[in-house]
Order: sequence, then C-alpha cells, then structure tokens
Amino acid sequence: MKARQIGAILLIAGSGIVLNTSQAQQQMEMHGITRTELQRHDLSIPGQEAVQTRVDFAPGAAFSMHRHPGEEIVYVLEGSIEYEVEGQPPQIINAGGVLFIPAMVPHAAKNVGNVTAAEVGTYVVEKGKPLVELVSEIR
Repeated sequence: MKARQIGAILLIAGSGIVLNTSQAQQQMEMHGITRTELQRHDLSIPGQEAVQTRVDFAPGAAFSMHRHPGEEIVYVLEGSIEYEVEGQPPQIINAGGVLFIPAMVPHAAKNVGNVTAAEVGTYVVEKGKPLVELVSEIR
C-alpha cells in the first residue's frame, strides 16, 4: 500500500476519536446537562489560563468520555455524581466532595441521584485549545 493511501486511511480512522467543543456542548444540552462559564483568566504562566464553570446535571443525565487540555479540579455542589476516570474504578462523589483529573485523561460523569446535581469545574489549561474534547467510544 502506498504511503498516501496509508495516510488517508489513518486520517479517516482517526477523525472519529475527538470531537470539538461545540459538538461537546450540543451533546451536553441534548442530555440534560448545562455548562455555565463563571470566569476565564490568563495565568502568570505563559500560554495557560484558568476557566471556571458550573455544570448542572438533570437526574440521570450523563456526559460521555471526554478530556481537557489541562487539569480539572471538581467540587460537587449538589447531589451525587459518578465519575469514571480512565485507569481508576468508578467513584461516586457527593455534595461537598472533590476530585482531581489530570490533563488529557479521558473521563465521564453521571448524575446517579434523583435530584439535579451540580459541580464547579476549575480548569488550568493551555490557552487557545478547546476546553472539552469528546473521546469516541471506539478507541
């Protein structure tokens, strides 16, 4: 097989692995999840920014595997959210609990309660990159 054909196959195969931020936002809204950006600021570290969001999950709402171009620090405000972080067993974090997710590690979240759940997510990320990248189930 010629190098050009191999390159085209790899490009097509890889195109489903990561979806952009706008697609992630659309998926969230369709599945009972609302993300509200609270603040965004440049950091003293060149090329880095901090982004803080509030994410509300309707009862049973789930957000599929995704990742961020930097660390995520989670504080659960309300309810109970189950997090699946790649390489770790699933864990349920209740209101008042916290979670740290390393940069680019795929993870998913689901409201496992029967009331709305909410978290504050603080991201320390590379400026200019999409905040959320959906990771395809086919990996």
